[in-house]
Amino acid sequence: MIPSLIRNFCIIAHIDHGKSTLADRFLEITGTVRPGEMQAQFLDSMDLERERGITIKGKAVTMSHTTPDGETYQLNLIDTPGHVDFSYEVSRALAACEGALLVVDASQGIEAQTIANTLLAMEYDLELIPVLNKVDLPQAEPDRVSAEIQQAFGFREDEILYVSAKEGTGAKEILNAVVDRIPAPTGEVEGSPRTLVFDSEFNPYKGIIAHVRVKDGKVAKNDRIKVMSSGKVADIVEVGVFSPGPTPTDHLETGQVGYVATGFKEVRECNVGDTLTVERSSAVEPLPGYVPLKSMVFAGLYPSDGEEYNNLRNALEKLQLNDASLSIEPESSSALGFGFRCGFLGLMHLEIIQERLEREYDLDLIVTAPSVAYQVVLTNGETVMVDSPAKLPSPNELTEIQEPLLDLTIVAPNRHVGALMELMHSRRSEFKRMEYMQGGGTRRDGQDDDGEQSRVVMEYTIPLVELLADFYNQLKSKTQGYASLDYSFAGYRAAPLVKVDILVNHHSVEALSMILHRDSAVFQGRKIVDKLRTTIPRQLFEVPIQAAIGSRIIARETVRAMRKDVLAKCYGGDISRKRKLLEKQKEGKKRMKMVGQVEIPQEAFLSLMEVGGDG
Repeated sequence: MIPSLIRNFCIIAHIDHGKSTLADRFLEITGTVRPGEMQAQFLDSMDLERERGITIKGKAVTMSHTTPDGETYQLNLIDTPGHVDFSYEVSRALAACEGALLVVDASQGIEAQTIANTLLAMEYDLELIPVLNKVDLPQAEPDRVSAEIQQAFGFREDEILYVSAKEGTGAKEILNAVVDRIPAPTGEVEGSPRTLVFDSEFNPYKGIIAHVRVKDGKVAKNDRIKVMSSGKVADIVEVGVFSPGPTPTDHLETGQVGYVATGFKEVRECNVGDTLTVERSSAVEPLPGYVPLKSMVFAGLYPSDGEEYNNLRNALEKLQLNDASLSIEPESSSALGFGFRCGFLGLMHLEIIQERLEREYDLDLIVTAPSVAYQVVLTNGETVMVDSPAKLPSPNELTEIQEPLLDLTIVAPNRHVGALMELMHSRRSEFKRMEYMQGGGTRRDGQDDDGEQSRVVMEYTIPLVELLADFYNQLKSKTQGYASLDYSFAGYRAAPLVKVDILVNHHSVEALSMILHRDSAVFQGRKIVDKLRTTIPRQLFEVPIQAAIGSRIIARETVRAMRKDVLAKCYGGDISRKRKLLEKQKEGKKRMKMVGQVEIPQEAFLSLMEVGGDG
């Protein structure tokens, strides 16, 4: 296949704007999937994706399309996720393409992720084709949304295509526009082979299967593959394309998207972002890979049965191969045993990884309350990253604690501005700017010239930890579900943060420690000790539960002792006899309290997770 007859493109959009449905129509029109095998959200192969109606993993598929002039082109489509937590998947897909379809829902208009993905595509210098989807809906407003797109991104009116992905009207015109507007891939056809790994998965028989975009040269199935970052060499087991399932071919040429079954059995031997070449004519310069994303949210994953530890480790390594944004580090806890400290891009990412581990690998997990990584400046001038309160240095060793900040973009109807400002004010945020988007003229009151309501884009800077505390649910409830948000990392800033220790029977329990803002530390401490008082079982001695900042106790509750009725055998007699028995019992309880160990049950630990995020 010569490069001039190849087009590589992806679909980008906000969540639930119809990317997967539009991809379904492309598969039908090009005959890639037989009618009997077709089902809705065809490329969303995971049960989790179908249940939630979202795309989690980007999927590649090769289609054959004949244009009105009779020329047949090979179209390589990569369907991308729409949720902000999976933006890393989108960036990898964009790096493997020359163009993108920007899909916008004609009834909802531009959303936060629409703006974020478009700016990302512009950074990669891709050719963008704006597409207005769901024009068949009764509530669709194509004229208003078209004006929004022109205003926000500078497209001309004649560049915008209109489609109903559900009905299929306009889908063939989009494929023709892909051929006409998106440039053909460039590369040295006769040069040394260089292929970019944009995704990978593990197969027990074929080893690591790398999803690749061939930039230069040709990769054939009888070649020996070489990973340029590590120098590892192996015989290629199979090469092929996705049409839509893995379909073996003899070779992959310049500009094509497909897969290479490497035969590598070790997960670390071939990573996303690596450049593959072949041993016979090895390339010298690797392709620019991907900037590894920093994990934003951290949580501990522990098997509920300690014997499942090795199974959890193997499962996490295989998931990491398929999801390069997941970070893993072993850790142990006195309360929960051995497990892993994992880093995620956000709360949705954490939720999806947890469900995939439980479903695909049949694991029963305990997940600790999510936290963020802080940057700590020590007295010697050194800066260290701390992703767990247990790793925080003592107060006399640190100068300041810096918390991660996010640049937050919220898009919502303008009638919810007051409720949004109230919510953001309660979350230690800083207002940056606000702008109205509308189809007609601009007015200060946020109304179109024809009286219609407009949408507002609000930008804030907010500490990441504030997003963990039920922020998304509150955002949706205060805006009747209409608000959408996108965020990007904005750096670190010093804040008055303190470590709150939880002491049970005067012994600090590291697994329960938290890093909190000084203003909310007392309130949170009281909630935690009150919760523990009801969940820690009663002992034969009194158990004090305390929250402390350093040596200062900020909250205390007491679990009352269970008492044996030592006077039951006294059927009368002198009061001094009864007092003697009670004094003896009191002495015994005092001795027991000094040597007694309080086992904190997992139920108590888990109950705190509901408290931990409620700022």
